Amino acid sequence: MHIAEPGVVPYPSGPMCARRFLMLIFILTLIVVGGAFALYQWGGNVLLKSATPQGHFVAAEAGSGPDYGKAESWIARPEIAGNPSTWAPEGYVNGATKSPDDYPGQTPPPVRAAAFFIHPTTYLERDRWNAPLTDKASQDRAALFVRSQASAFGDVADVWAPKYRHAAYGAFLLKSEDASKALGMAYGDVSRSFDEFLRRNPAGPIILAGHSQGSLHLLRLLAERKDQLKGRLVAAYVIGWPVGIQADLPATGLPACARAGETGCVLSWQSFGEPANMSLITDAWVGTRGLTGNMRNRDDMLCVNPVSGAKDGNSIARDNPGTLVPAADLTNASLAPGQVGSRCDHGFLMIGGQIPAMGPYVLPGNNYHVYDYALFWAAIARDAFQRSIAWR
Repeated sequence: MHIAEPGVVPYPSGPMCARRFLMLIFILTLIVVGGAFALYQWGGNVLLKSATPQGHFVAAEAGSGPDYGKAESWIARPEIAGNPSTWAPEGYVNGATKSPDDYPGQTPPPVRAAAFFIHPTTYLERDRWNAPLTDKASQDRAALFVRSQASAFGDVADVWAPKYRHAAYGAFLLKSEDASKALGMAYGDVSRSFDEFLRRNPAGPIILAGHSQGSLHLLRLLAERKDQLKGRLVAAYVIGWPVGIQADLPATGLPACARAGETGCVLSWQSFGEPANMSLITDAWVGTRGLTGNMRNRDDMLCVNPVSGAKDGNSIARDNPGTLVPAADLTNASLAPGQVGSRCDHGFLMIGGQIPAMGPYVLPGNNYHVYDYALFWAAIARDAFQRSIAWR
C-alpha cells in the first residue's frame, strides 16, 4: 500500500485507482489521437471509413443537455468528493513551496483562482457524432484526463471541469455539415457550463485551460466571452491546438504571453521531438480562416515555452522542474526534474535532453501531443503560480 507523505495528495483507490490513471496517460494514447487536430487525416480513405460516425448528426432535444446547476454534470468542482483535479504526483506537496528554488521569495497568492478546464476527446465509438454522458468508459477517461492535466493548477486554483457532449473522433477528420454540427453541440455545452462557472465564481482571478478538442472550444470561448473576462484572467492555457497570433488572438482581445509572470494572456504549444515532421498539421491548418476572418499562415502559429513562460522562448533541461513519468510497474508516478529541454521553432515546441521513458505512443512525425502536459507538468504548475502572484 502506498502511504502518502504529510501534505501530499495520495493516489486514489477504487475505480479511479493509480493504475488506471497511469494507464490513461501512458497506454490509452489513442483516446488523445481522437482529439488531435487534422493531423490525423494521414490515414486517408481507410481511416475516414473506419472513423466516420454512422448516419447523420441528429440534433438533441431541447433541454436534454447537462444541467450544470447539478454537481453530477461536472467532473471536477470544489465540493465533489474524490475530486480528480486535486491529485498530485508522488512527492509533490500540493499548494506549498517545495524548495527555495521553486518560487524564490514568494508565498502562495492570498486569493485562490477559479480554473475552468475543458478535457480532450475520450469517445471513439462510431454510433453517434457526440459522446453520450451515459457512456461510463468515456466519462472515466475524461476524469482521468482531469486528474493528469488539470491537477497542474491545483497549487493556486479550485478546478471546475464540465462533462460535455464532446464531438466524436470522426468529427475531426471530416469537413462536413455533420462534423460542424457535432462540434457546435460540444461547444454549446461548454458555453453553458461556463455560464454556471461564472455564476458560482462572480469575482476574483480566473484560469482557463484545455487540451486538444478542449482547447479548440476554449479558443472560441475566449473570443465570445472576452468582455466577461476583462480584469479577471490570470492566463489561458490553449494547449495542443494551433493558435494564430494574427488570425485568432485579436478576436479574443488577448495578447500572447511574452514573458513569465505576465497576466491576461494566452499560452499555447504543440510538442515535437527530433527529427520532426509537422507538415500534416501545417497542411491542414494553413489557409483556414481564423477567428478574425483572416487566413492562417505558416508563420502565424503561437508557441509559448512552458518552462521559460515566454513567447518563442527557449529553455534548457535543467530548468524544467519536473516531467510526469510512471514507475516501472505503472502503479506510481513521480516528477523527474531537469530532463526535458525545449525551444520554440516557427510555432512548434521542440523537445530535447534526456527525455524519460514516457511510453511507446509518440504519434507520427515525432509528435508528443499526448504528453503536452506531462512533459511540463511541474513547469505548468510553476507558471500558473507565478502568474497568479502577478495578478494580485
